[in-house]
Amino acid sequence: MAPDITINLAHEPTFLEFLSNPSELEQRLGARREAATVFIDEVQRLPSLLNTVQVLLDRKPNLIRFYLTGSSARKLKRGQANLLPGRIHSYRLGPLTCAELGEAFDLRKALAFGTLPGIWTEEDDGTREKTLRSYAATYLKEEVQGENLARNLEGFARFLRVAGEWSGEFLDLAKLASTSQVPRQTAVRFFEVLEDCLIVRRAEPFGSSARRRLVQHPRYCFFDGGVLNGLLGNFQVSADRLGRAFEHFIFNQIHDLAAAKDEDIRLTTYRTEHGAEVDFILERGSEVWAIEIKVSRTLRSGDLAGLRSFREFYGKRHRSWVLYLGDSRKMLDGVELWPWRDGLRELFPL
Repeated sequence: MAPDITINLAHEPTFLEFLSNPSELEQRLGARREAATVFIDEVQRLPSLLNTVQVLLDRKPNLIRFYLTGSSARKLKRGQANLLPGRIHSYRLGPLTCAELGEAFDLRKALAFGTLPGIWTEEDDGTREKTLRSYAATYLKEEVQGENLARNLEGFARFLRVAGEWSGEFLDLAKLASTSQVPRQTAVRFFEVLEDCLIVRRAEPFGSSARRRLVQHPRYCFFDGGVLNGLLGNFQVSADRLGRAFEHFIFNQIHDLAAAKDEDIRLTTYRTEHGAEVDFILERGSEVWAIEIKVSRTLRSGDLAGLRSFREFYGKRHRSWVLYLGDSRKMLDGVELWPWRDGLRELFPL
């Protein structure tokens, strides 16, 4: 991006300088006569600065370009920030994708430690683990205390742990509240904190039907497997954890690959009241994929029952896929079996 001016509001002296002088940004830009590109990091620390950004954009629309980054939508909302409607393009930066990592990608490493850039490039596993374990504690301090919920800090700690243990399941806030020993409305508020801080992602239920009743609870997943493992204090991808870890990984890779290519997608989940399931339904424009995720290297017809159920339910043209750990692309009972990395390349070509 090669900005002409860089302002990092995480740097405390810089933050205090802008906090004490509302005209600081205008004064810095006022000294320039040519077009300028300005990068402001951690903008959520000073939401009022966005009002000045709007004035400058309206005053000199062709002379100034801003890149604004932040890590908490909740802090912007709480600060009643001007989100610059009609003046900005929004993007989401997720953890690294397998496409970005190329030949350096290691699935076992990704499942254990996730793909956050600072974690991935760290060479020592012990340091990786310590950093990820501290992540939950950081959010306890920054977000819960920031929401004036410190009186229930222990409740949030219990809730966060239970939410991590059930990540990948269908969301049941009443059950989460009961197990965490907090009131249901408090659990609703706690979950909103996790969503606003981009810690969890939902997969809403796919459609509805008078012919077949579908489970209407969404599923949710933590945005990065390493963060989840740090919360749970377990970085061992054992046989009993491999399936869920791989499912989380594929779910997040689809989200992050779409975001990296700036593509709009809808990722939902399918489950009937009788228990027939498809992990995810991907919709992109007029195209629809029903996607099952399997850690097996070999599959049988019985493994495809959920995809057959969705085919009967949906009744429209779509592609039935399995992303699996095998090495060969195959066809079984009208279902395409894709080695997971080849399948992701097919969905999001370079």
